[in-house]
Amino acid sequence: MYPSQHDIARVKFLAILLLVSVSILAFIALVQPWSLRQETLVLHVGDVASQDMRAGHDISYVSQVKTEEARAVAERAVEPLYAPPDPDITRTQIEALRAVLDAISSVRSADSLPSQKQADLVSLQGVNLTSVDIEYLLAFTSTRWDNVQTQAVQVLERVMGSSIRSDDLGIVRQNVPTMVSYSLTEAEATLVTALVSPFVAPNSFYSPELTQAARQAAREAVPPVTLSYIKGQTIVSSGQLISAADYEALAELGLISPANSMIEFSGAAALVLLAAVFTVLFFHRRMPPMMIDLRGQIILALLFLILLIGARVVLPNRTVAPYLYPLPAFGLLVSALFGMESGMIFSLLLSALSAYGMPSALGLLPYYALGSFCGIFVLGQARRIGNYLWAGVAVTGASAAMVVSYRLVSTATDWVGIATLLGAAAFCGVVSIGVALPAQYLLAQFLGLTTALQLLEISRPDFPLLKYFLQRAPGTYQHSLQVANMAEQAAEQIHADGLLTRVGAIFHDIGKNANPAFFIENQPPDEVDPHNEMDPAVASATIIRHVSDGLELAKKYRLPLRIQDFIAEHHGTLITRYQYNAALEAAGGEPVDAEKYRYSGPRPRSRETALLMLADGVEARARAEHPKTDDEMLALVRNVIEYRQQAGQLENAPLTQLDLRIISESFFATLRGTFHPRLEYPSDITPTTDKHTHPLGKKVK
Repeated sequence: MYPSQHDIARVKFLAILLLVSVSILAFIALVQPWSLRQETLVLHVGDVASQDMRAGHDISYVSQVKTEEARAVAERAVEPLYAPPDPDITRTQIEALRAVLDAISSVRSADSLPSQKQADLVSLQGVNLTSVDIEYLLAFTSTRWDNVQTQAVQVLERVMGSSIRSDDLGIVRQNVPTMVSYSLTEAEATLVTALVSPFVAPNSFYSPELTQAARQAAREAVPPVTLSYIKGQTIVSSGQLISAADYEALAELGLISPANSMIEFSGAAALVLLAAVFTVLFFHRRMPPMMIDLRGQIILALLFLILLIGARVVLPNRTVAPYLYPLPAFGLLVSALFGMESGMIFSLLLSALSAYGMPSALGLLPYYALGSFCGIFVLGQARRIGNYLWAGVAVTGASAAMVVSYRLVSTATDWVGIATLLGAAAFCGVVSIGVALPAQYLLAQFLGLTTALQLLEISRPDFPLLKYFLQRAPGTYQHSLQVANMAEQAAEQIHADGLLTRVGAIFHDIGKNANPAFFIENQPPDEVDPHNEMDPAVASATIIRHVSDGLELAKKYRLPLRIQDFIAEHHGTLITRYQYNAALEAAGGEPVDAEKYRYSGPRPRSRETALLMLADGVEARARAEHPKTDDEMLALVRNVIEYRQQAGQLENAPLTQLDLRIISESFFATLRGTFHPRLEYPSDITPTTDKHTHPLGKKVK
């Protein structure tokens, strides 16, 4: 019942082997000819069409070829862009001009011969003055020279203030004379031009970044080009060269296949490999229930392969059949057997593989996946038949929404076609629950799993074992109901399985049916407690035996294995403290073997069985001690939980400290409602006509 680490390792190895086998079979299902039954030709761009090729159905798609052509045209239309004028270059050139002007002023004011001055001006760096310019410079008065200097700086500032590119430098220099003030004489204007022109330099340069950004923006501004074909329209005529756009259209219509089948194989292999890795990660992180049950893994794999192969046989090259296929039944079935999380994960993988390679894969994937998800969410824990009916309604509604979203908007389907597909969605929902409901019952029986419907069935008061329980040990039965209430409410608070916890708590003490009078809750008030007359070791063995007796009854009445876990684990490896303490007193200081007074366990290994252990201990202590105040009650709850935690009973149970705090608060709230103070009524009420007498016979002062 409780697999060892060696058994778990063996199951994990077999699970990996099973996953590899399923992956290989799934890959074969995706690539075999019968899985993609379309009449296709192997063609290349530039080949000559040997026959007229027409659209087999209406289609509208985004043409990557035409879109790329339009974007390339828009990109080529963008002219090269230049950076804005660099002000640092302008400042540098103006400073250089001023330096030359200062040098000329120094030459003009020097006490040297005219020939020396002319030689000095000729040797100036940065300007190329003619002999005529030099004569003017030396002949100008100081006032006129100041005007020339001021005008030269102003002209250079105006020229450099605009964008000057390397290609336009000659034209800009030619236009310098037009910027000289007309207040100057012709000689002065000529000199200003000669001084300014050498310092006119490019200040705006080609920017690859700006150009690329503009071209990218132009590409992005081009909307995708959508091409449409109607059924029977000729795509390529016989004898016509197949262009890239023609090839794309033929591929979209499924009229051609890749020349290299490795492309198709690689795509299928990548998808299957991703699904396998996804499954491994899910098992590694979440450890779903089927992971420790090889039979459950095999059943899951068979169901997966049956539905996948069926989809690959039935769905390709069909219009309505894909929408009739009851693939959501798989998700509902897995959810009912192994939990919602497993149902969603594996239905998503099955949806992706089933829709792969279909012409309408974009619509089929959400049709299957979202339909399955909605059905799983509505099904929940599948506690009633009505949950299955509403799950079918959810599958129908979600599937119909996907038909409207993808078929009505993206294809030219008429209203008759839409109505047909909506009817197919309804059929899918009905057949899905028709398959999932009986299949989950049969498979649960075969796998020994515990479903919500099964739990509800065995927890009915007319269940034979419960009737026997109530008749044989009514006190223990009432104790079990109280523990079940406490444990269930706490389970709901920490998001554990409340139904499983409740049913497990109801059956946890059925072993006391073998000897009900031995347990105090079944003893009449005035009866002598048999514990007082027995050897403590014998009394302890009798008490501990109720666990093994309970397991025997559980097997006899075919209780689910998960319920048997509650019977075996609710005392863990604790000791019967009352008998152990009595043995210590009787031993008079001699050592006592505590193992004779210890339950065989195992310790709780799930949150639900741990909740039962805690609730059982709290209820027993509260019934024995009758706490009078809230503080006493809260202290009692905390002491029980702390004792079991310190005794190592919760080491294998996935409970956090936050969970334990929430559990203690829930137990406290439940006990307050059970052990609240009650009004003590008098034994006899004497009628009186005294108007000053209290209705209960007490004098009113």
